[in-house]
Amino acid sequence: MAAASQRSPTSRLQRRDSQGRPPQDGYGVYTYPNSFFRYEGEWRGGKTHGRGKLLFKDGSYYEGEFVDGEIMGEGCRLWVSSGNTYSGQFVLGEPQGHGTMKYKAGGCYEGEFSRGLREGHGYLVDQDGQVYQGSFHNNRRHGRGQMAFQNGDKYDGDWVRDQRQGHGVLWCADGSTYEGQWHSDVFSGLGSMVHCSGVSYRGMWINGHPVAQATRTVILGPEVMDVAHSASFTLRVELQQDNGEVAETGGGMTRCPEDCRRVERGQAQFTDVWLGPPPPGYHPIPFLDSKHEKASSRPRGSLGPGRMTPTVRDPPAGSRPDGAAKAEPVTAAFPGEYVIIIRDVTNPPFLGRVLPTAFKHLRVSLKGMGQQPHIPGEGPQASN
Repeated sequence: MAAASQRSPTSRLQRRDSQGRPPQDGYGVYTYPNSFFRYEGEWRGGKTHGRGKLLFKDGSYYEGEFVDGEIMGEGCRLWVSSGNTYSGQFVLGEPQGHGTMKYKAGGCYEGEFSRGLREGHGYLVDQDGQVYQGSFHNNRRHGRGQMAFQNGDKYDGDWVRDQRQGHGVLWCADGSTYEGQWHSDVFSGLGSMVHCSGVSYRGMWINGHPVAQATRTVILGPEVMDVAHSASFTLRVELQQDNGEVAETGGGMTRCPEDCRRVERGQAQFTDVWLGPPPPGYHPIPFLDSKHEKASSRPRGSLGPGRMTPTVRDPPAGSRPDGAAKAEPVTAAFPGEYVIIIRDVTNPPFLGRVLPTAFKHLRVSLKGMGQQPHIPGEGPQASN
């Protein structure tokens, strides 16, 4: 009895081995002792070999070529956890060689892989529709490559760990162009930009901004500019940094009137500027000061680049001061005091920044006479 009882377990074990043993050759279906895996396909010498499909309990699968029990060759893989699918070459169960990965979140990659990661040259479309073509390392854009961004910008240059770094050229959707050095995805180092507005800058950049960036516009000359009536004058304008030094980039004055020399290295000169007569519906407004009880008729106004005119409109009926009747047609601006205004009209603003408006006090007087300006409809004013 003892001998029989000892032989019985051995016999049962051998039968289980015979029933649970994988197929030797040909086509067969096998569920592994770890029931997470199930294989349907070709066998050779008791190993998966040839075409087959390996199914995982979570719904994932691999279908393709096997060599001596390993996933090797061409095949297709689905990962249920991520929803991604890959078709292409495999080595020891991982994507390696050339293949295409489609991402559930959107986008796809076609190119070279190593150990399941993007490595080498490839073509990537991300979930936003942006396109990159170039070199990859460790699943990231790395090396030389071109990128077309969602906003219409295009870049061709160097990349380091998914960021633009090194030398590259950026063509912006608005027409601006930058060529030079990059670091951590921003302009950094020596580079030049030609802005779509006409502003250009070549020099050093730090964190995406020019080192010599303009922060203000200054109208050069004395505090009060004296100009003879009916005479032309010249305006010199300068872009400056906070420390007062000339800035070679900034905002406006790049689209000057025909009679203005274009801005060069942060400076511009408006030549042959004439203060013209008030346009229809405009006239000077007199005001009182501490020395006069009556209106001194010093008109206030403004002028900008090119032909400059007062910008004070007729007040509502009944509100016009005595003696300020509507001006009769004249051929030049009234003698008096005006304010010159120079505005940053760069459109769009250079690097998104608009410079503050600059002002200058202008005094127009009758040439060779120290008298107060004449108000139409009144007699001559006595001089102080």
